[in-house]
Amino acid sequence: MAEFTFAPLTPVHFLDRARRAFPHRLAVVDEDVRLTYAEFASRCDRLVSALARSGIQPGDRVAALCANSHIMLELHQAVPARGAALVSINVRLAVEEMHYILEHSGARLLVATSEFASQAREISARTGVPAVVAGDATGDYESWLPDVASTADRVDVGERDLLAINYTSGTTGRPKGVMYHHRGAYLQAVAMAFHADLGPASNYLWTLPMFHCNGWCFTWAVTAAGGTHVCLRRIDPSVIWRQLREADVTHLSAAPTVLAMIAEDPAAGQLPRRVHVDTGGAPPSPALLERLDPLGFDVTHLYGLTETYGPVAVNVWQPEWDRLDPTEAARLRARQGIGNIIARPLRVLDTSGVDVAPDGQTIGEIAVSGNNVMLGYYRDERATAAVTRSGCFLTGDLGVMHSDGYVEIRDRAKDVIISGGENIASVELERALDTHPEVLESAVVGVPHPHWGEVPVAFVTRRTSATVTEVELTTYLRERVAAFKVPKAIAFADLPKTSTGKIQKNVLREGAAAHFSPAEGLDDPPSAPDRTERA
Repeated sequence: MAEFTFAPLTPVHFLDRARRAFPHRLAVVDEDVRLTYAEFASRCDRLVSALARSGIQPGDRVAALCANSHIMLELHQAVPARGAALVSINVRLAVEEMHYILEHSGARLLVATSEFASQAREISARTGVPAVVAGDATGDYESWLPDVASTADRVDVGERDLLAINYTSGTTGRPKGVMYHHRGAYLQAVAMAFHADLGPASNYLWTLPMFHCNGWCFTWAVTAAGGTHVCLRRIDPSVIWRQLREADVTHLSAAPTVLAMIAEDPAAGQLPRRVHVDTGGAPPSPALLERLDPLGFDVTHLYGLTETYGPVAVNVWQPEWDRLDPTEAARLRARQGIGNIIARPLRVLDTSGVDVAPDGQTIGEIAVSGNNVMLGYYRDERATAAVTRSGCFLTGDLGVMHSDGYVEIRDRAKDVIISGGENIASVELERALDTHPEVLESAVVGVPHPHWGEVPVAFVTRRTSATVTEVELTTYLRERVAAFKVPKAIAFADLPKTSTGKIQKNVLREGAAAHFSPAEGLDDPPSAPDRTERA
């Protein structure tokens, strides 16, 4: 076969095209920074050379601790162009968790934005990994970039070369590195551009964290379409409404909790044009959809995991469903949907790996395969094998297959708590609780919450004669895990168990939903004074 019939698929080629097709079109808006595609591409070229001069070689890992910014977008282009792998760190994690990720990934460089300068310096001092901080007087990002880029610093990559490592807690509580390849990111970006109907006139507001699954690959999809990246460095509903109006926003992605914040903000009001919204992490409630529609938001429900480059399924709305009554329409909107345009069909497998009947009743585990599924877990072949069956990746979600090919989740096989679109591993919290000298054992489950979807609560059995309080345990956890993971309430009790000694989390979950309520303080973990302990 002639060589000119094949070119490796890599998302860095989208910027190469954009700089030729849209050199003067606005590429990035980041507060006072405004970059055309020609300027954006030039900065990315200079960053590739900066990486090369810092000793970064193909196959190395470069960590990013960044807000949604032009810096983070530049790293998404330049790191893979150098043949290295980008390790985007969740900025909400505790320093201990960030430290683990940096060491486990073997990153040789850390780049941070000024919002996280102190964390970056601390991690750098502990690991010896050099840090470059944008906006920092020492080791400043801008002075680190060379004035002139060298094209020789870019390298040719293979489609299945390592592009990124994204860490997710899973169910073990120990972060696992999900490996992405160039082909998968390229195709997933194409899928996101297609399903969101992105184009040169699109203005994409970055309400979704860029560190999360590389921004569901919209970091490359918007560039592929020649649209404008409108950066949002922190979630502030009033700022979002100002951007929606002043930046002429056409698209955004967000968890249902963020959409609820937007809908309830005093600045909310009908927009002059419709905005395409993609949401994931949990199905948007019918009540939320009803509030968003008159404001001008068209919401599409997506389903996916870190292991699937973000959304592997889309709840594609069929035109004839517009004629359905609201109750039936809401039921259909709650489904997870069908595989996206580049994905292989979703499957629902029984315990032997056979597809269940597409009757909307028979429950199995949702399984996926194809180009937008991870290479595996970094340095963890055992964990990779554990989620593989019948040539598919097992999502850990239990669901049904409907006759029209749409999948719907019915339960989660994993004990992951999804709070505000963030995954919280119950085992991680249990391990942290169990290290307290006065704790005998613990169990953490999720309970429904009207704002966050669900929140973690903990049940703890104290050692004999122990007097540790809820406030003391909460303070103890705050020093060991990210604040958003800390249980909203802690009850002291003997844990129910099976005859074999396994803790019955289903019993705890059922009891917790009835026992705890937002009115009892689930919106914030306790401080002082201590609340009355619950049996």
